Amino acid sequence: MKDEQRPFHQRSRLSIAKLFTHTTTCVVLVLLSFAMGYLSRSSPTQQQRQQLLPQPQPTPPPSVSQLDSFRVTAQCSNSPVPPHLVFPMILDRVFNNTSPYMNFPPPYLGAFLREKRIKGWGSNGAVFEHLIERVKPLVIIEVGTFLGASALHMVNVTRKLGLQTQILCLDDFRGWPGFRDRFKDINMINGDVLLLQQFLQNVVYFNATGSVLPVPFSTGSGLAKLCEWGITADLIEIDAGHDFISAWGDINRAYRILRPGGVIFGHDYFTAADNRGVRRAVDLFAKMNNLKIKIDGQHWVIDTAGASTKQIS
Repeated sequence: MKDEQRPFHQRSRLSIAKLFTHTTTCVVLVLLSFAMGYLSRSSPTQQQRQQLLPQPQPTPPPSVSQLDSFRVTAQCSNSPVPPHLVFPMILDRVFNNTSPYMNFPPPYLGAFLREKRIKGWGSNGAVFEHLIERVKPLVIIEVGTFLGASALHMVNVTRKLGLQTQILCLDDFRGWPGFRDRFKDINMINGDVLLLQQFLQNVVYFNATGSVLPVPFSTGSGLAKLCEWGITADLIEIDAGHDFISAWGDINRAYRILRPGGVIFGHDYFTAADNRGVRRAVDLFAKMNNLKIKIDGQHWVIDTAGASTKQIS
């Protein structure tokens, strides 16, 4: 039967079937062509694949403005106390105008103190003589003093050089948890470990009561108060807490009371203690303030003489 003789609906179905077959054939041919072309391409090399991947961007070092949040700030006096008035101010503000060496030791302490008990770490290093001879300080502040070994060594150095140097020893004189395991001969009365009393006894023994004065507070609160009172120093030693937070706070607060052109230095830059954070604190501080670190034995030294304008915030 001819197509024109078929019913209309049969002719429509045949036309659609032919169209569908033709379209399907075209689609299949296109897909086969695409597949053959894709397979004929060479696979990208490992290097090419790495180039196609997004590359990690190097992290830029923190800028000075980003480091500003690490700065330690406090209200400080705009009127520095003259060196010859430093001891009188401490006696007034801390000891109610009475020397802590007066009538020392009291009778009840006689049986608990040794005539002298000196112990320190790096307390006789050549760095002390190097710096004192160069700076010729009128005022030295020691941050962390324990039994006064470093302070008393500095007294001997200043005497040898003919200097009339005043040394403030800032320490809470409580030691650290467990220190009596190593110092069993340090007595205790009603929970008081008598470190301050033995320190005073050591100063009396070496006849240094006119050169050394304790400031018996925590280093953070003590340095902040010295800054508020306007007490400054030509030479400051940092040797208190050795964890990063403690060292960081002490260095920054001490720097605020360092006279322009003075020197700040500290122990344990190359000892096991620096793993706890001393070196990291010193390095970050120097970077923030654009200062150079020098090494003298186990001590780090930052000399501000000739440095750019000292930043006090």
